Amino acid sequence: MKLADLTARARRIRLVLTDCDGVLTDGGVYYSERGEEMKRFNIRDGMGVERLRNHGIATGIMTGEVSPSVRTRAAKLKIEELHLGIKDKATCLHEILARTGLTAEEVAFIGDDTNDLEILALVGFSACPGDATSFARAAAEFHCQTPGGHGCFRELAEFIIAAQAQ
Repeated sequence: MKLADLTARARRIRLVLTDCDGVLTDGGVYYSERGEEMKRFNIRDGMGVERLRNHGIATGIMTGEVSPSVRTRAAKLKIEELHLGIKDKATCLHEILARTGLTAEEVAFIGDDTNDLEILALVGFSACPGDATSFARAAAEFHCQTPGGHGCFRELAEFIIAAQAQ
């Protein structure tokens, strides 16, 4: 897709949804000797959430996992659209649209793997991290250069903010 077309699509965005593992994290999972699961999040992605909010754009996390660390991260970032344990992301998207009054064209989604393919095809702006699977890369219109867990959400956020400033 041409840059002008991506920019035009980005201007319409009012909500940015993201997968968690492989986007906000590097996809790795750490376990303590007590079995506690830990995930590594990038501070720059958190600033991306804040910058979007400051520009009137809401954010949300939609993940198949049910992880206390994701809940904690979302609370710290004041993310209100938190959807854990979601196996059918398309249905969740439709529920969000019905509740908020947004259209699919006003939603961006960034995902990295096969469980994101359906929602990537439904939203107005689809994106993937630089190290996404070939499936997600084929489905996404915007390919971040930054890999998952290393600031790809921030890269997407800055593109949308810049597009809306034009």
